[in-house]
Amino acid sequence: MKTEPTERGWRGTPDLWLDAAYAMLVDAGVEAVKVMPLAERLGLSRTSFYWHFPDREALLAGLVDRWRAKNSGNLIARCQAPAATITEAMLNLIDCWVEPDLFDSRLEFAMRTWALTDPTVEAAMAEADAVRLAAITDLFRRFGYAEAEADTRARTLYLTQVGYIALRSSESFEVRMGRIPAYVLTFCGQAPAEAEIAAFRARHAVR
Repeated sequence: MKTEPTERGWRGTPDLWLDAAYAMLVDAGVEAVKVMPLAERLGLSRTSFYWHFPDREALLAGLVDRWRAKNSGNLIARCQAPAATITEAMLNLIDCWVEPDLFDSRLEFAMRTWALTDPTVEAAMAEADAVRLAAITDLFRRFGYAEAEADTRARTLYLTQVGYIALRSSESFEVRMGRIPAYVLTFCGQAPAEAEIAAFRARHAVR
């Protein structure tokens, strides 16, 4: 949405430009992320952009950094969150799949699409996949799973979510929430306790 120009001489902020670039990226792909359309969207001059970024490539690098910090950073943090049982640990991680503030699936889809045509982004995506899989594998190891089983279960969990993103699954939030207990059982071989599911649903405001 285009904003009204503000006081004379205001050039926005780096985050404002990145927010607008993010919106264009998830709505229309990386080819749409260009300086002039961004300026028009923000109601700012084209030259204002260059107070914050030397060029378009620097802006795109900022988007990559934002994606890495949010999606990979939060996923790893949820893998490392305290948990008394493997099923509680699974639910901690699954928070990412149901809470966009933790893991932005729209951004992930846009980044994976971008990676198909940009070798630098492709390399960043490969690195992110490896780091995320390592974190999930470590989670299983923490609860006593042998190396091969930890690796396989981590891949089963992670690639399931990548599939959701790639297919742009449109199931309702409530339907997906209803599948969570069975997913936990599938991923780790143990069913979550009723109290664990209740706590999970409560933190996602589902009754």
